[in-house]
Amino acid sequence: MSADATLKTTPLHAEHVRLGGKMIGFGGWDMPVQYAGIIAEHHAVRTALGVFDISHMGQFFARGNGAAAWLNRMLTNNVEKLAIGGGQYTLMLNERGGVIDDLIIYRICDHEWLLVVNAAKIDEDFAWLSAHLDDGVILENQSDSHAGLAVQGPRAAAWFDAFVAGKCVAPTRNAIVRLELDGVPLYIARTGYTGEDGFEIFCPSASAVKLFNEVLTTGAAFGIQPCGLGARDTLRMEMCYPLNGNDLSPDHTPIEAGLGFFVDLSKPDFTGRAVLAEQKASGPARKLVAFKMVGATPPPRSHYGVWNEGAQIGETCSGGLSPTLGCGIGLAYLPASVTPGTAIEIDIRGRRFPAVVEKKPLHRGGSAG
Repeated sequence: MSADATLKTTPLHAEHVRLGGKMIGFGGWDMPVQYAGIIAEHHAVRTALGVFDISHMGQFFARGNGAAAWLNRMLTNNVEKLAIGGGQYTLMLNERGGVIDDLIIYRICDHEWLLVVNAAKIDEDFAWLSAHLDDGVILENQSDSHAGLAVQGPRAAAWFDAFVAGKCVAPTRNAIVRLELDGVPLYIARTGYTGEDGFEIFCPSASAVKLFNEVLTTGAAFGIQPCGLGARDTLRMEMCYPLNGNDLSPDHTPIEAGLGFFVDLSKPDFTGRAVLAEQKASGPARKLVAFKMVGATPPPRSHYGVWNEGAQIGETCSGGLSPTLGCGIGLAYLPASVTPGTAIEIDIRGRRFPAVVEKKPLHRGGSAG
């Protein structure tokens, strides 16, 4: 059972405990932070294959002839560019251009869409979207009835072929397919949060344990390891993928976060557009930068002061040890004048340690296409 009865549990909670997962609270959920260890799980994803429980994430379905136009007003990217089976990363903003949530949206058919949202934002996102819903558009929160797994690593494509046993061709990058395996309906998307090739699989909650164990069984030949939140965090930080609540917030815009590629300003109207257009034209005052620690230093964490030439110029949003790079890394909002190569210092428990601003991503050469 969960150590904290106030925390929600996914359908795989008992499996995590059975496999020796160390459970922690995350976004209101009792989730595994690690099994064999963060470093071992991180390297498994970078070199072979790992599987993550993403059942805590939310799944919304939007339907109706006017759904595309409504979604285009609610989100930054342009859903009209998606063919059936296509997906894209996008953001949902407040009127100030601040980030409510970042999410993936898939076009299931002509007038049906699947939105995968962050776990801690399910209720807030659904309330926001519902409050701005157009007539004739149906929005359903099916988060409780769905479970999900992310299978990530350079051996993911080979695993997929073994898993589906010829019943389906693998979707291309950022695409999604619907299929039925052994009577279980699945959505399988080729997306992820690690920088490696991989698939995200959504199934009915009642089938989660069966699916999880089938993934582990078919993945054994490819070196699969169950992975927790710790490895997910180190993997995404190496790629400089932002984490909502740390690197993304209602007080920062996608332009400041360096996510302008996922903002289509050619759309005449979407929430927060005017603020983003102004920032795009004039340039943001601050921007989210990546950094690496220099020398033998403790790993940085979030909310550590960032210093330059004797003055504090910002605060870290994310930080930790990079198993791939062998040093501390992190992300921080700093003045826009700060460029890659700039020497900075990170205040770690009252002492300042040297670091340098780097180009994104910090890890290159992943298997994601």
